[in-house]
Amino acid sequence: MLRLRRGVVVAADPLTVRVGEEERRAWADRSLVGQVAAGDDVILNTQALDLGLGSGGFDVVHVNLTRGLEGGANPGSHVMKLNYTSLQHAIDPVELGDEEARLVRPAAAVPVLVLPLHGHLAPAAWALAQASPGLSLGYVQTAGGALPGSLSRDVAELRERGLLASHVTAGPAYGGEHEALSVLGALDAGIRRLDWDAVVCGAGPGILGSATEYGHGGIAALDSAHAAIALGMPTLISPRLSASDPRPRHRGLSHHTKRVLELLLGAVQVAVPEIALEGWPTGEQGTDAVDLPSVLDALHEVCDDRHDVAVEPVDLVGYAASGLPARTMGRSIDEDPLFFAAALAAGAALAGAVPVEG
Repeated sequence: MLRLRRGVVVAADPLTVRVGEEERRAWADRSLVGQVAAGDDVILNTQALDLGLGSGGFDVVHVNLTRGLEGGANPGSHVMKLNYTSLQHAIDPVELGDEEARLVRPAAAVPVLVLPLHGHLAPAAWALAQASPGLSLGYVQTAGGALPGSLSRDVAELRERGLLASHVTAGPAYGGEHEALSVLGALDAGIRRLDWDAVVCGAGPGILGSATEYGHGGIAALDSAHAAIALGMPTLISPRLSASDPRPRHRGLSHHTKRVLELLLGAVQVAVPEIALEGWPTGEQGTDAVDLPSVLDALHEVCDDRHDVAVEPVDLVGYAASGLPARTMGRSIDEDPLFFAAALAAGAALAGAVPVEG
């Protein structure tokens, strides 16, 4: 059952709710529950925080009893997101009907970079912009992490800086600038309606995990890659690499990426950073923390002759100075440079996969 508790908002920014005698941090998806102000009577879902899970570290407003019971009916809409749940709501899907179809460019001209987790989004988008300024880059948010599109500060900043052209939430993800019922539909709309030059596709913030082989959010990359391959789009995988993750299964080449590459039914390109990296720190948390040639060997072994491994130069110093997010799971770019280098290499490879016009 849902763990729901009643509380009163004591502050709107940051959102703080008093539940009994305790003041708790909370988050409200205003696209669903409306505005929240001090004094409002709200119902919170407190389960994740009560269990001490890493799902944001906050309670989630389920309904605002004071001002959230007069939502619009979205007249004319006939499709629901989060359907058959208490949070179902009407949307207008971005997918095109045959009568609306217009071919902007062939699918083979729009490459897709599939991300292993949300932390790769900002460095990949930045690297693409450095390599090929002016490209229209779209982001398709999938299952595997947080579902609300409004939760990502990274997306908001990338949109503000012009590093993302638009944001589509696909499948169970919702709340983006555009809504798609499937990843396949989102990619197709990116080609035929949104006029993207390239696509990054991956889960929202956070990632589901059970420390098992297949029971994790990273496996969503498999479905995303298959959708892109089915449409005939050049498909790249951004590998999850780490120099200092405390969990052995994620150090070096993560088991998340390894499993996806093993299970893929079609060929993809996997970009990796050059071993000699300008600005790469040394010592316990830098180049001495991981055997980079062994990481490359592990990738070549899992890719065998099915997938293409491409080495790309990266600019760690430039990205660190960009002001974009440079922390992952509490570790800074200096503490885990390999994590960010992998995403930067993937973004550069995505730029290189866009055909040169003329």
